[in-house]
Amino acid sequence: VVGAAAGAILAPTMATVTGWFDKHRSIAVSLVSAGMGMGPMTISPFASWLLQSYDWRTAQLIIAIVAWVLLIPAALFMRRAPETAPGMASMPGSADPGMTVGQALRSPQFIILGLTYFCCCATHSGPIFHTVSYAIACGIPALTAVSIYSIEGLAGLGGRVLFGLAGDRFGAKQTVVFALVVQALGAGAYYFTRQVGEFYAVAVLFGMAYGGVMPLYAVIAREYFPMRIMGTVIGASSMIASLGMSLGPAVGGWIFDTFGTYGWLYLGSLFMGLLAAAIALAFPPVPLRPREAAAQPA
Repeated sequence: VVGAAAGAILAPTMATVTGWFDKHRSIAVSLVSAGMGMGPMTISPFASWLLQSYDWRTAQLIIAIVAWVLLIPAALFMRRAPETAPGMASMPGSADPGMTVGQALRSPQFIILGLTYFCCCATHSGPIFHTVSYAIACGIPALTAVSIYSIEGLAGLGGRVLFGLAGDRFGAKQTVVFALVVQALGAGAYYFTRQVGEFYAVAVLFGMAYGGVMPLYAVIAREYFPMRIMGTVIGASSMIASLGMSLGPAVGGWIFDTFGTYGWLYLGSLFMGLLAAAIALAFPPVPLRPREAAAQPA
C-alpha cells in the first residue's frame, strides 16, 4: 500500500511540472525531484527520535499524521497545467497532439524511453544496494561504510541541480547520454576501489550521475508526447524503471552468493550503463515548437 501510494504521487507530480514549465523545464523538474530526495534525509532523524521516545506503532502513526498535514494542503495548491485544462488544446511541439495512449505506448520514442530507463535503473540499483556490504568486505568499519551511502545521496541532490541546468542549456537528450556514461564509469570505478577516500570520491561521481539523470526522463517524455497523456506515459515508463531497480539488487546478491565477490556486479553495471547510453542515442530529434521553427532561416 505504501509503495502504491508513493508511485501514485510521482507520475502526476512530474507530469504537472513538465506542463507548467517550458523554457526552464529541466531545472524545474530537477528541483522538484530534489525536494523528493530531501524527504528521506529529513524524515529519517525524526523517525529515529520517535522510535527512541515511543513504540514503533506510535512512531508510524505520528509520521502518517505529519504526512497528511503536509501533503494534503500542498496537493490542493497544485493546479493542472494550462494545456490540460478542459476545453484547451495540447501545446504544439509534441510528436502528435492527437496521439492516443495506445499509440504512445507502442511508439519508438516510448520503447527507447522505457529501455533506457530500465537499463539506467538496473545500472545503479545494484551498486546502491550492495556497496555498503562491499566496503565492509574491503575492511572498512560498518559505520564508515554506511556513510558512503549518505555521500551518494548528498551528491545526488547536487547532481539534480547541475544536470537540470545542463538539460536546459544543452538539451535533455544530450545531458541524459552524458550522465548515463558518467554513471556507468562510476559504477565500474567501484571495481577498483578499496580505500575509504576512494569510496567517497567514487560515491560523489556516481551519486551526482544517477541523481541528476533520473528527473530528466520526465523532460524527455514531455518533448515527445502530448501533455494530456503525460501522466500515463511517465507512470508507464516509471513502472518499467522499477523492474530495473528490482533487478540490480537481486542479481548482485546472486553474484556474491555464486562467486563470493561483488566484482562482477560492478562490471555488469558498467556494461548496463553503457548500454543505456547507447540506447538513449537512438532518441529522434525533438520536434521544433512553432516559435522555434519561425526563428530558423528560410
